[in-house]
Amino acid sequence: MATSSLPEVWLRGPLPDQPALLQPVAHALLQSREEVRRYLDEFPDALLWERLAGVASVGFHLRHLTGVLDRLLTYARGEALTETQLAYLHNEGVPAEISVEELVSNFETQVDKTLAQLRATDESTLTEPRGVGRAQLPSTVIGLLVHAAEHTQRHVGQLWVTARVLRG
Repeated sequence: MATSSLPEVWLRGPLPDQPALLQPVAHALLQSREEVRRYLDEFPDALLWERLAGVASVGFHLRHLTGVLDRLLTYARGEALTETQLAYLHNEGVPAEISVEELVSNFETQVDKTLAQLRATDESTLTEPRGVGRAQLPSTVIGLLVHAAEHTQRHVGQLWVTARVLRG
């Protein structure tokens, strides 16, 4: 596995196209995108849905990373999930005929969409209340965006450990 000679994204300076208060969110997502690409370089498709000791598969983590960003951003916009999003959620752990490269690419595309939404977010709206899920549990725009970043990083760590153990 190749390692990057660059410092972590948050140490590379401010991102000129991101709102100041959302810089940490953007940094975390860009770091996650780089790490997923690096951790899964040459990862075999045959191991994508393997589960060790009852933990989630690499395939699940890749699908979940993409899906959870999409869902959290939907809530941050004050919208309800669509039937398509609910179906995606239901199928995140179901093995499918899809390559590692396709799943990584899907995640990278979702990170790009997330960064675009961050750019378009008016910082004055960050403390506005937002409901989460069918129960409309209380959150805020910034709460959802920060959770999107930290949840993504948590799953990237789990993905890395699972992929590393599977490779031997």
